[in-house]
Amino acid sequence: MSRMLSKELPDIENILALNPRVKSHAVLHSTVAKKAEKKHWKRNTEKGCDSCVNLENNFDDIKHTTLSERGALREAMRCLRCADAPCQKSCPTNLDIKAFITSISNKNYYGAARAILSDNPLGLTCGMVCPTSDLCVGGCNLYASEEGPINIGGLQQFAVEVFSKMGIPQVRMPDLPPPEQMPQSYHSMIALIGCGPASISCASFLARLGYSNITIFEKEKYAGGLSSSEIPQFRLPYEVVQFELDLMKDLGVKIVCGKGLGQDGMTLQSLKEQGYKAVFIGIGLPQANRHKMFEGLTMEQGFYTSKDFLPLVAKASKLGMCSCRSALPRLNGSVIVLGAGDTAFDCATSALRCGARRVYVVFRRGFTNIRAVPEEMDLAKEEKCEFLPFLSPREVILKKGLVNAMEFCRTEQTETGEWVEDHEQIVRLKADFIISAFGSVLNDPKVKEAMAPIRLNRWGLPELSVESMQCSEPWVFAGGDVAGFANTSVESVNDGKQASWHIHKYLQAVHGQTVSSEPRLPLFYSPIDTVDISVEMCGIKFPNPFGLASAPPTTSATMIRRAFEQGWGFALTKTFSLDKDLVTNVSPRIVRGITSGPIFGPGQGSFLNIELISEKAAAYWCQSVSELKADFPHNIIISSIMCSYNKADWTELAKMAEVSGADALELNLSCPHGMGERGMGLACGQDPELVRNICRWVRQAVRIFFPPFPNGT
Repeated sequence: MSRMLSKELPDIENILALNPRVKSHAVLHSTVAKKAEKKHWKRNTEKGCDSCVNLENNFDDIKHTTLSERGALREAMRCLRCADAPCQKSCPTNLDIKAFITSISNKNYYGAARAILSDNPLGLTCGMVCPTSDLCVGGCNLYASEEGPINIGGLQQFAVEVFSKMGIPQVRMPDLPPPEQMPQSYHSMIALIGCGPASISCASFLARLGYSNITIFEKEKYAGGLSSSEIPQFRLPYEVVQFELDLMKDLGVKIVCGKGLGQDGMTLQSLKEQGYKAVFIGIGLPQANRHKMFEGLTMEQGFYTSKDFLPLVAKASKLGMCSCRSALPRLNGSVIVLGAGDTAFDCATSALRCGARRVYVVFRRGFTNIRAVPEEMDLAKEEKCEFLPFLSPREVILKKGLVNAMEFCRTEQTETGEWVEDHEQIVRLKADFIISAFGSVLNDPKVKEAMAPIRLNRWGLPELSVESMQCSEPWVFAGGDVAGFANTSVESVNDGKQASWHIHKYLQAVHGQTVSSEPRLPLFYSPIDTVDISVEMCGIKFPNPFGLASAPPTTSATMIRRAFEQGWGFALTKTFSLDKDLVTNVSPRIVRGITSGPIFGPGQGSFLNIELISEKAAAYWCQSVSELKADFPHNIIISSIMCSYNKADWTELAKMAEVSGADALELNLSCPHGMGERGMGLACGQDPELVRNICRWVRQAVRIFFPPFPNGT
């Protein structure tokens, strides 16, 4: 039988079958067949599959917040740029979140990274590990929307990650004199003990202020503190910590490893005797909170504390961190992790990468009382960790000297809210390894002795001011975990930031100098910020090519001042006239442009306006120009003026503008909105003869440059 010409070949029909079709009947497949077919197309892991993903020795990035460029741009466009910016108010370091997200949406990735690093020298670390759901994201006004809150952590990580790949160093603030010309007070010796987030932050800001003799002492053979030793590679790669350390070292900060408080005779008093004028303690809480039931147990028997286990994993998985080249701990079998904080979940997910067949996270209270952030818990759940709530450890069961099981008793909450143990309800759980993650303390007697003469509180931590981070000895400051206020890396960063300003105030006071009562910490600078982008035109040097036109953005002198404060190079005043030609603007006079479509807010594309020239008198503008030139002598101000076709009027107004200090004049001969009827603007600009005569009059009256703007329609 010959092929029908009106039908496609079978192979083409199969392809066309993928296109949407008008259905003529319902499709029928057996349940068993669909279950089998689903497995060929399923992209996420099968719920009941324990072997779909092999996590052993797999330290790849697992963060759900990581964004590609396309994802970052889409996410940045969703931001509402809220006037009250609750996200910023929820950030411990007070990042200008609205500004850096705006920079990302404009593809100004360096500008975004600079805004982040200006307030947070560990901006990449915090973008990766911050508990954003409890901080900035928790305050996002889009939390109640269908799309959900903005992924602020992911955007922060994206911006600083892009900058890190540029290979650009940090430099001192351009306005600072060279180091050799700085006052003697800026050469004071400053010691920071412990090279964790708080110390890195404090040292970075002190170096930005101009201090040139800053040394960080770290007891380990590697720098980075908890960021290096306790946060796993799959959450915070070591190259991120190294990048931030390099930025700090760009400013001349020195790091001495293998030397810590209480080691080799180092004490606060010995540092003072060596000539250090200020000391910052940022040693964290170096010892594990070890319950008495674990006394005598060792790693060889299968017992670890988080302070034992996580550094071992870090040294083996973070290339370049340690030269010891140690192997991952082998945890073949079942593992019990005790605790419900972020560290406990880091231990659980790390145990899976050390070969654990099954991991149980056991905690005393219920799911509603878990201290860890939801992101940590969700990751552990996805990786098949088992959660066992309402259990309190009672006894470790050993067999042939090795961990074999652990006994728990049930906990319950009374009507008064108190948690009690019910010893009649006993649970025994078999396990090959136990990891205790019950928090950290400072209980090393050598360290406490080395901290003399500062006073310690009842928890054995330095007694200090919550505002200045200053201890009982005025030359000693502290921050991070050891200060007792910070619970996260970003809060430790802020402790160091806060302490840096008060160390600066203290050192200047010692040398008889006073500093501003309002903190003025320098921003982040790189060679990009020192590039000369000035433009010279007609003998006038513009500091940069970015300026405001004579339009609604320059309606008042205060608006121009704000623009200059934010870095704009020049501005044209709103067009003003003689008092006899004053106008009154209608309101409203600005509407949504016809090309904007249905879009309102940040994405709106165009506006229409029927605004006339300025309602303010010439005297207002002349005085304003004089004030602005006095405060911003390097910025260019161009006075935009308009008169009717009258030589005396043009001469008078041009001279007033010149006397005020304007760098140039704009002759407005083009305004079409309501001025043509008065014989001004449009009425003059369409006649070449009138334009020529007005230019001659102004040229005879003043010596400053002026471009005429006739109407070209």
